[in-house]
Amino acid sequence: MSQKRKPTSFDIAHLAGVSQSTVSRALRGSSRVSKETHRRIQEAVRALNYKVDKNASNLRTQHTGTLALLFFEDPTADDSNINPFFHSMLGSITRACAQHGYDLLISFQQLSQNWHAEYEDSKKADGLILLGYGDYVSYRARLDQLLALGTHFVRWGAVLPDQPGLSIGCDNYQGGHDLAAHLLAQGRSRIAFIGDASQHYPEFFERYRGFAAALRAAGLEVDPLLQVDAITTEASGHQALETLLKRGVSFDAVFGASDLIAIGAMRALVEHGYRVPEDVSLAGFDDIPMAANVHPALTTVAQDTRRAGALLVENLLKLIRDEPAESLKLPARLVIRRSCGGGSSAQVRPGGEHQPATIDVTG
Repeated sequence: MSQKRKPTSFDIAHLAGVSQSTVSRALRGSSRVSKETHRRIQEAVRALNYKVDKNASNLRTQHTGTLALLFFEDPTADDSNINPFFHSMLGSITRACAQHGYDLLISFQQLSQNWHAEYEDSKKADGLILLGYGDYVSYRARLDQLLALGTHFVRWGAVLPDQPGLSIGCDNYQGGHDLAAHLLAQGRSRIAFIGDASQHYPEFFERYRGFAAALRAAGLEVDPLLQVDAITTEASGHQALETLLKRGVSFDAVFGASDLIAIGAMRALVEHGYRVPEDVSLAGFDDIPMAANVHPALTTVAQDTRRAGALLVENLLKLIRDEPAESLKLPARLVIRRSCGGGSSAQVRPGGEHQPATIDVTG
């Protein structure tokens, strides 16, 4: 006579009408399982005379010694689908993990309903570092879900008063203010802002708010016709500058909400015969390596990616160890290059005559 098969957590899940991962969490005593679900699971455990394997349970609750770095896929000119701003941060995160004795698992964020579950339930990693998110208003629901499930995570992004979880970010407001103040000091007064200025892209919005505050402090009105939405790609910056020209408004400077946007705008200016910085001063934000290699080199705002990577790892480990951790905002640094040179005081008026452009844009 064959020995009766021992019941498993899958049998409990079937009887209780829940997933196996929910059963595992309930048996570990997780607070993420509701009282009603926990009651049903306990009834199934008693009905099946299920015995918890203490050794296996202890093994499952051990730390993996691995952190997961999840990138949001961005449209890029190459096959990486990674915003070049994050390349240097990847190096600093990798070094910080090594210093703390952790391995790093790198993957793209899967935006299916349960993309977080692969790491939380299968114990691939002890916590998540999130880089990039697209539309924040849509993405926030996923952060709320991670928080509700008790997942340890920290992200690079805007530090917001009502945000779910922790974030390490740049002082985007101050960076936008300082850059606008520099353009004003160069004699520019009709400054266009290219980038989405709404809660959908809070980093850009903070840069815009700082930019607008600098204009108002100088006694200038903020002209809504000088703001054009764009996402962080060269193609989007190029298209936004085309849109700005079609509006027929005068401008003497362009502030791209990112370096990629500014570089795309530079291409459009060149194609239309405008000279940078003689006709139009141009600036970006991020200080990616490409910013120093375009011609003229791009004035921009640098973010401290080395410190950011270290703080992302350190604060995630604090969460994992149940230690106090908080969101942090890092200072921005203005990097002045040739694209914002003094130039002339004349404003660009679309449709006017211009000398053929002589600048060379690479990258």
